[in-house]
Amino acid sequence: MQTMPQFRTTSAPAVRHLAWILFAALLAATPAMSQTRDASRTNEALGAGDSVRVTVFQNPDLTTEARVSPRGTIVFPLVGEVELGGLTPAQAGSRIAEQLRRGGFMVKPQVAVSIQQVRSRQVHVLGQLQRPGNYVLESTGARLTDILTLAGGISATGADRVTVLTHRDGKAITREIDVPAIFHGDPATNIEMENGDTIYVERAPVFYIYGEVQRAGAYRLEPNMIVMQALALGGGLTLRATERGIGVHRRLPNGHFTKLQAKLTDPVQADDIVFVRESLF
Repeated sequence: MQTMPQFRTTSAPAVRHLAWILFAALLAATPAMSQTRDASRTNEALGAGDSVRVTVFQNPDLTTEARVSPRGTIVFPLVGEVELGGLTPAQAGSRIAEQLRRGGFMVKPQVAVSIQQVRSRQVHVLGQLQRPGNYVLESTGARLTDILTLAGGISATGADRVTVLTHRDGKAITREIDVPAIFHGDPATNIEMENGDTIYVERAPVFYIYGEVQRAGAYRLEPNMIVMQALALGGGLTLRATERGIGVHRRLPNGHFTKLQAKLTDPVQADDIVFVRESLF
């Protein structure tokens, strides 16, 4: 007589536990959570403005999408207002589950919270940019150049070096970063931005030119610029000008100006006033 195979029965609690594992796996497999940037959100603290989705296992009617209020709360069915600000999604799920238990609505509720949109993590961008303002860090790993791109890039009047104020391990750190150098062999300075960081772009240094030139005015000072290049920006000399009549008014550390006779190969400094005299002959 052939022996029938033996099958092991599974208890009801074990079935529920297995179902919850499958349910959690299904949440993790959704398109929003499958992306790397969203996977990193599981350890982020919730803040005002963040959008969340709350799902209760075996209770689809309780599925809720809400935005965290300025007080750090959301309104959830049955239990009302729940404070989630400063909690990770896992901690937020546990808090809602505890509220459901305390209210006597469920015995062992299993709640999952996922972040749909991040609005609480922002970087402040100030100064000479196309679109200064506050920009949301949609994901971790955003770099300095990413935020500058969101702000439309540095404006024509902006300096190449930017000031970045960061907060790391409770310490405020100020860094001066040469943006062009990032693309010319120094990518390490393209630092990662975090919530609360500030980027400030100063106005680029300028010099002034007047006298017997085609286009007198103020011009952006480029690195290592010399008098000849400054004159070229001004359209060159007029027919009445003389190269022997080129001078520079330069500001001293005490704030006063000194008058210097300049050669075509002399360097130009920030705030210099280059003047060209008229030839007497």
